[in-house]
Amino acid sequence: MTTDGVSLGTVDAGVVDDARTAAAEADRVVVKAGTNSLTDDESRLDRVKLDKLVADVMDLRRRDKEVVLVSSGAVGAGIGRLGNGDATVDAEIDRGSDLIEESQALSTVGQSLLMRHYTQSFDRYEQPVAQILVTGADLDAPERFENFTNTVETLLDWGVVPIINENDAVATEELRIGDNDMLSASVAIALGVDLLVTLTDVDGVYTGNPERDPDATVIEAVGTNYGAVREITGDSTTTDFGGIETKVEGARDVAESGAPAVIAGSATRDVLARIAAGKPTGTLFVPTTGETNE
Repeated sequence: MTTDGVSLGTVDAGVVDDARTAAAEADRVVVKAGTNSLTDDESRLDRVKLDKLVADVMDLRRRDKEVVLVSSGAVGAGIGRLGNGDATVDAEIDRGSDLIEESQALSTVGQSLLMRHYTQSFDRYEQPVAQILVTGADLDAPERFENFTNTVETLLDWGVVPIINENDAVATEELRIGDNDMLSASVAIALGVDLLVTLTDVDGVYTGNPERDPDATVIEAVGTNYGAVREITGDSTTTDFGGIETKVEGARDVAESGAPAVIAGSATRDVLARIAAGKPTGTLFVPTTGETNE
C-alpha cells in the first residue's frame, strides 16, 4: 500500500492475528475517550455519547475485565454548564476559548459535572466509579507514582472503575495538544495493562484525511510499518487528522511496552465488545520490540 509516495507496507498476518487474540483476552484494559467522543458539534458535553461509552465499558466489565477509563470532556461540560443558552456568558466563553486560562477555568467547572454524569450512567449498571485527577509530574515523581498505582490497584481490587483525567487546572500542556493521549499511554504502561483502546471520532488511523481524500482507508495494523505511518500522520495537521499524531504515538509507546493497542471509532456499535470478541476493529498496534521500517 502506498499513499503520496510513502509505502505503508504490511504487517505479517500471523502477527496481527496473535495481537488481536491478545487484545481479546486482555484482563486489564485502559479505555481512553477523547473530547470529540464525548461532546457535540458545539463542544458541549453530549450525554448520549457518554451513555454509549459507559455501555461499551460495561461490555468489558461483564466479561470480568478490569477497566480503567481515561476521560476528557471536562472543558466541554464546563462550557455547557456556564453557557446554558445565556448569550452574554456564551460570548465570553467563545471569546476566551483559545486562552489556556479560560480552558483551565472551564475544566474546573466541568469536572464535577462530568463525574456526576458518569456516576449516574454507571449507576444504571450498579457499577461504582472513582475520580482520579493527575498530572505528568505525578507519574514522574517516584513517591506520587507509587501512591497513584497503589490507589488504582486498590480500586480495581474492589471492582471499581477508576475514571482518570488530567488535572487541567494546574497542567496546561494537555489542553494545548494531546487530549489525554499521552497520559492514557503513560497510565497503561504504569499499570502494566494488557490493552489500550483509544476511542476517537474517526474509525482508526487512515492513509489520508477521509474528509478530503475519498480513497483514504483505515490502516488495519501498525507494527514494522510504524515509520511510514508516523510519516503520514506527522505530515498532517492536528485539524486534518483530529489530533491523530499523538494517538499514534501513545499507542506505539504501549505496543513497545509489550501490550497491543487499538485506535477505533467511539461511534462504532459495540466497539469494545468487538475488540473483546477478536473482531477486526479500527487500527491495531501489535506488540513490538521497537523495530520500524525507517
